[in-house]
Formats: sequence, C-alpha cells, structure tokens
Amino acid sequence: MPDFRFDFQVEARSSQSRARAGRITTGRGDIETPVFMPVGTLGSVKAISPEDLSGCGAQIILGNTYHLYLRPGCEVIDQFSGLHRFMNWQGPILTDSGGFQIFSLAKIARITEAGFSFQSHIDGSAHLITPEDAISIQNRIGADIIMCLDQCIAHPATETQAREALELTTRWAARCRNAWLDANADNTLFGIIQGGMHPDLRRQSARELIEMDFPGYAVGGLSVGEPKPIMMETADITLPLIPERKPRYVMGVGTPGDLVRLVGMGADMFDCVMPTRNARNGQLFTASGTLNINNARFKTDTQPVDPNCRCYTCRNFSRAYLHHLYRSREILVHRLNTIHNLYYYLGLMRAIREAIFQNQFQRFAEAFFRKQPC
Repeated sequence: MPDFRFDFQVEARSSQSRARAGRITTGRGDIETPVFMPVGTLGSVKAISPEDLSGCGAQIILGNTYHLYLRPGCEVIDQFSGLHRFMNWQGPILTDSGGFQIFSLAKIARITEAGFSFQSHIDGSAHLITPEDAISIQNRIGADIIMCLDQCIAHPATETQAREALELTTRWAARCRNAWLDANADNTLFGIIQGGMHPDLRRQSARELIEMDFPGYAVGGLSVGEPKPIMMETADITLPLIPERKPRYVMGVGTPGDLVRLVGMGADMFDCVMPTRNARNGQLFTASGTLNINNARFKTDTQPVDPNCRCYTCRNFSRAYLHHLYRSREILVHRLNTIHNLYYYLGLMRAIREAIFQNQFQRFAEAFFRKQPC
C-alpha cells in the first residue's frame, strides 16, 4: 500500500473502562485523542476564523463533501490546490462522504447500486455521486482523512431495511477502497459501520469492513432519531468490534455528556454541530451545565459565562454584554458564543485525555456527572 503518512498509536488506557488516549499522525501534524472536530461544513466553522479555531485549541476540523461539491464546487477548490489553502487552515481536515447530507437534504434522492442520484437542495440540478466519485471529490478537496460513501437510514428501520443498507454500504466500501488505492493520494480512508440499531447487523458490518483492513473506522447511523439509550447501547456494542490498533470515530454525536460516556466505551474521535449551532441560538456550555444567554436574569450579570474558563470570551466579556448583544441581534454575539462553546468542548477533550493518562478517567466521569445532568 502507498505511504499516506498516517499512523495511530494508543498511548494510555483506563484500567476501569475502555477509555484510551492516543495519537494520530498525519502529514499536516499530530492529533491527540480523544479529539473533538469542529464542523466546517462549507469550508468555514460558522462565525469564527481559523485563528479563532487555533486559539480554541482545535487540532482538526471537518468539511462536508456534499456541500463543498455543490458550492463552491471542485473547480474553484482546484484553483487553490485544495481546501486548506482556500480557507487558510493549516491543520488536518476530515471530510465525510456526503451520504448523510444526501439522505437528509436533497430534494429528491434515489439510491441504486451505482450510487446516489439526487437533486441539489440549492438549485434543483441533477447529480450522481458514485463511490468512486466520492473518493475523487474528497481527494480534490485535499482532506487528510476521507470517508467511504455509505447509506444512512433513519430510525426506526426494519431489520430488512437495515440489512439492505448495510450490504450496499459494504459493496460501496470495497469500491471506495479500490478507488482510493488507485488514486495513490496523500490521505487515509475510513470505513463506516452501519446496521441500524440491530446488534447482529452491526457485528456483520464491522466484520465485513475489518476484512478490508481500513486504516480507521467510523460508527455511522447514530443520532438519526433514535432514543438516547438505544444510541448508547448501539455504540457500546459497536465500538469494541473495531480493532484496538485502529482509531474509532463516532460520527455526529453529541452533548458533552455523550462524549464522556462514549470515550468510556473506547471512542477516539467525534464531530457535532451542537457547540456552534447552540452558540448561535444563545445556549452556552459550562462546567456546571448550560445557560441560555437570552434569559432576562443575565441583563445585569457582571460575571463571565464561566468564571473558571480561560477562553477569549470569558477573559474579556460579561454575561450582561453577551445578553445585550443577543437581544440586539448583533452578529458579534455569534462569534463570542461560538468561541466559548468550542473552547469548552476542546478543553473537555484535553481534560479527559489527562485523566486517562493519570488512570483517573472513572473518577473524572463521576465528578463530571455530579456537576451537570447530561
């Protein structure tokens, strides 16, 4: 196989859980795990700059294949030799395959053995993305970690529906792997485990993908409408199926409490729009729970969002000021809220990693849940 300058090493393990701390090596730098990846759907983490991201401690960000393919399009990104230069982000980038967005956003989508045919949610134009196309688009974007094209299904789904989607995902994964090897691009490819909420199908999916020996694996098909206990049960079943020597990525999840629980199950990588989306809606995460800055009780509150937080927002602004900006619909509040929430999420990952190295993860998790009901 070609040299993708990719490696993963587990550096510490918890003796009381499956939590682990590791290091992913890429051509654009190392990534310390567990890691949270801010979502930059269109080549931008909404409301903040790459400098803000670095200041928050981001190591890697996520871009979206479906959205970037439609706008600005690969022809534009080609002019900059990839997304890194286009958006001025020097660190690693992971791109998802676009399957979930086609499933959730496209006006009309049709799944065949060939791939996804769909109409753009922007202008209604017709498109076909095959597994080979998904690899080609992600290579042109220049992502450091790319994903196989998969079929995501909503909850609830029958066992038959889940099995059909799983089997198509497996066939597409083989085609993606062949296209990736043929391209000899300087990146790495993860397989995506599907199977709905059916344990036997999750095991089948993992077994078939592991036989292909991908450099890493993602747990897909979660947070698609299922109750939280079922999501956690499915993750708990699936994560141990992934080989110890491979990074384990749980896609599209979740709350701070979700991340703590999933790390305890052995997950290494996460992404979610929650810290950025909730920031724009006025919800801020703190060590003692969330607060809604729109609440009238913050009108004269001189405290920072979190007195123990060292983010740019908390070092410089009060709850009263953020409340004023939010009530006045000033754009600045989106930036300041987003900086705080991402700093909190990324700081949580750093604290978890430190606890694992000290073999104190279980104590850390217990203290975390005593402070906030999530």
